[in-house]
Amino acid sequence: MELTRDSEIDSNYMAFKVLLDSILENHCGEYALMRDKRIVSYHDSAGDAERAGAKNFADHIYSVQLVSREPVDLGFYSYAFASGEAG
Repeated sequence: MELTRDSEIDSNYMAFKVLLDSILENHCGEYALMRDKRIVSYHDSAGDAERAGAKNFADHIYSVQLVSREPVDLGFYSYAFASGEAG
């Protein structure tokens, strides 16, 4: 089954919600780079997380989540990136 941008976003977000309580204390305010329902790394900004994703994943399919209890619209960074769409 081919991984799609929408399925990556959805599956990563569901996994993120499960992990949130366990990562909040140590990573609150950081941005989690996610791939395959796992947190790959944490970054100080959404831009840093996106650049790390683009560098590490040739297919550009990943997502970025802010580690916070408050829902935040990350705009451009809320979406996984398909090849050729990274900013």
